[in-house]
Amino acid sequence: MTQNAAPDQAAEKPVKDKPWLFRTYAGHSTAAASNALYRGNLAKGQTGLSVAFDLPTQTGYDSDHELSRGEVGKVGVPVCHLGDMRALFDQIPLEQMNTSMTINATAPWLLALYVAVAEEQGADIAKLQGTVQNDIIKEYLSRGTYICPPKPSLRLITDVAAWTGKSLPKWNPMNVCSYHLQEAGATPEQELAFALATACAVLDDLKGKVPTADFPKMVGRISFFVNAGIRFVTELCKMRAFTDLWEEICRDRYGITDEKYARFRYGVQVNSLGLTEPQPENNVYRILIEMLAVTLSKKARARAVQLPAWNEALGLPRPWDQQWSLRMQQILAYETDLLEYDDLFDGNPAIERKVEALKQGAREELAQIDAMGGAVASIEYMKSRLVEANAERIGRIESQETIVVGVNRWRESEPSPLTTGDGAIMVVDEAAEADQLSRLRAWRESRDEGRVRAALDALREAARTGANIMPPSIAAAKAGATTGEWGECVRLAFGQYRGPTGVSKSPSNRTEGLEPIREAVQAVSSRLGRQLSFLVGKPGLDGHSNGAEQIAARARDCGMEIHYEGIRLTPSEIVAAAADQEVHVVGLSILSGSHIPLITETMERMRAAGLTHIPVVVGGIIPEDDAVKLRAMGVAAVYTPKDFELNRIMMDIVTLVDAEAAAA
Repeated sequence: MTQNAAPDQAAEKPVKDKPWLFRTYAGHSTAAASNALYRGNLAKGQTGLSVAFDLPTQTGYDSDHELSRGEVGKVGVPVCHLGDMRALFDQIPLEQMNTSMTINATAPWLLALYVAVAEEQGADIAKLQGTVQNDIIKEYLSRGTYICPPKPSLRLITDVAAWTGKSLPKWNPMNVCSYHLQEAGATPEQELAFALATACAVLDDLKGKVPTADFPKMVGRISFFVNAGIRFVTELCKMRAFTDLWEEICRDRYGITDEKYARFRYGVQVNSLGLTEPQPENNVYRILIEMLAVTLSKKARARAVQLPAWNEALGLPRPWDQQWSLRMQQILAYETDLLEYDDLFDGNPAIERKVEALKQGAREELAQIDAMGGAVASIEYMKSRLVEANAERIGRIESQETIVVGVNRWRESEPSPLTTGDGAIMVVDEAAEADQLSRLRAWRESRDEGRVRAALDALREAARTGANIMPPSIAAAKAGATTGEWGECVRLAFGQYRGPTGVSKSPSNRTEGLEPIREAVQAVSSRLGRQLSFLVGKPGLDGHSNGAEQIAARARDCGMEIHYEGIRLTPSEIVAAAADQEVHVVGLSILSGSHIPLITETMERMRAAGLTHIPVVVGGIIPEDDAVKLRAMGVAAVYTPKDFELNRIMMDIVTLVDAEAAAA
């Protein structure tokens, strides 16, 4: 009887789905250091790479450019030339790897370097698998690493897509990235609509660059990169809504009904916006819950998942911290029975109602964007919507309508043993930047300048004539050109661009808690003889402008005169603006970890310009040891993510200006 039962039991054994790709988003200091980190993570069971590039690389500057000072290797790996890319993937066979590169404005260039290295390794490039993010539109809205105006940027996106369609058929040429939209405060409906509008803008442009018969395949290569926040049910429903809406767009807008081309494919990094500096150990629970939203529903399960580390609100994660996040994925995939079942949520009326509501809200937002001419034409509209939505989110936290454990409720805490002692938080070796600059100089000295000049001339000609940018970019990579030289060709061809800030000049309707501050602002303004004037500046290349935007908007609502020109300013430009506008206070926002060198230079220039009477306040991800250094150099106040009460910050600023006025 036992012998007869065995075959039946074997037949009934459930067939497991394959797990998603396990990634960690990583890169820092130098290409060699990042390579060691990648190989270590792969040895621990990571199944795909997700490369973080530093801000100079993302914005098309070499490591020795003025704007790169203090930013080299801070939020990712610096890649200036083919030699850096070789070192980054040393002993990693690219033909066997699935590599995601979070790169946008310089996506054609980094892909060119990647292809050049793969060819050096002897790879069949047609077998390369991976993704370049290549989504410039969300950079104008939320991340800030754009270079060119929107129209030529769209052209570069579709150049990459058209070229990969012929040469890299397994490659995803664009990751429509809604991740940073949620980081900037987007509602689920806005996240859905703005991402889908971006995809439509790209596909509409791509239609003219590929044969009609190949277009469905190109639609099938477009992937998405999304965010999963703490509202578990909403996020799960958002992913199911994404799936339905994308199939609807493919069918109704592009006539694509083949499931293999119309399928919604996405990777995810769960929310970093919600990671807290106070009681950071609680972030482990947040990350786990957020991961469930993109894995439990089979219908809307992510193709690849990368998780932040529990301590990213404090600084750069260590390899152990990244390992902890990787193990979280592995336990869910291999120790539980999740992958043995069909979708657990099909037929659930609560889920179906929420999905339909999200889809309807997204359709209405999409209709508005289409009426304005599409995503490229409505960047200013979308940016303003994000700033408004983020202001509402922060207001709910301030009023405790939204509870954040350890931040606005239950702040009492035992000291965390995870955040104490030497090495608790990893920092980039200060010598890494000097090492990178030395190797960059050596690279330039060793190359064939004539070959480089000829390659760059061909690149400029392609940009001018409208020829596909990828072939001359690959030729320039092989010739030894640098990231900054590629970026300069693009800037000369298409011009530079400063995106909208999203902060209108008109005050919002917000009134809660503002009246005492408005009265204080008016009283100080009367003593000053004119309106209290506040300059908000973002020195360096950090494009995370959400905090600066909210500070500027709240100060405006409190009655201050605001000067905020957006991102990517040099310290000299900020000091010059402070002098020209005769401001009463300067606020600097830096989240990239480059606060010490940039603020040191700013304070030196303030002293040289005779502006020491103007108090300077600073906000960012700043460890307490660094905050002490900043105060010692004359910074009046330092704010970090734990300081979520904007009204308190506003009153602090009024008090600082009042004290300075009294002393004068």
